[in-house]
Amino acid sequence: MKLTYIFHSGFVLETEHAILVFDYWSDPSGVIEDVLQKQKPIYVFSSHFHEDHFTRAILDWKRQKSDITYILSKDILKHRRANKDDADVWLAKGGSWSDEKVNVKALGSTDSGVSWIVEIEGKRIFHAGDLNNWYARFLPDVVPGETIYSEEFDEEIDPIAHEKQYLGELKDIRKVADGFDLVMFPIDGRIGNGYTLGGRQFIERFKVGMFVPMHFVASGFESSWRMKEYTNERQIPFWEIKREGETILLSNG
Repeated sequence: MKLTYIFHSGFVLETEHAILVFDYWSDPSGVIEDVLQKQKPIYVFSSHFHEDHFTRAILDWKRQKSDITYILSKDILKHRRANKDDADVWLAKGGSWSDEKVNVKALGSTDSGVSWIVEIEGKRIFHAGDLNNWYARFLPDVVPGETIYSEEFDEEIDPIAHEKQYLGELKDIRKVADGFDLVMFPIDGRIGNGYTLGGRQFIERFKVGMFVPMHFVASGFESSWRMKEYTNERQIPFWEIKREGETILLSNG
């Protein structure tokens, strides 16, 4: 299996018999142009409607290639970012879909949309979408039941309740699977101190074959590498992504 980093939370995973594209938004290095030339069916996933995870440009790909299956989160439809007939499959949390090549389950998020579990060719893949413990840096400053004003979000937030929701989503995922061969997860330095906490809490609850950071564009590639200190302690392979378009081969073992 070959994994290619596109941009932000966008990846291409090429297996022996299919290609999976996750959360395509922007493509600075022109990854998709080559992907569309390959003689394999493509499955396109978008986890939610935010413009950094979904663009209508993906719908134009079917003009170049007929064997594309679009599997989109229902919130994209709800927010009128796409029409009902634009996708082959619309899923919300708890939904599932399969064909002869892939088995897909939509799990929850602490933001909009869903996270994805995809089983293909004996491997189980997790793409978190915007599932994360986003308000971790505020946790030391609040007590249960109180909110705190965040200038960056321009609203009152309840970090403790948010973390409880996040851990609840992990619990729901754990009911479906206890481990993944590949995990793509937000490690975003913009959220401040504790920005790796969500990833660490995920690893504490699941067996992980390979951990891949994402959603780090604004804070830079090297900011995401901080997670490697934690994965090294647990002997979990970690991909230090250094540029758009970079590719890594994943073990079939």
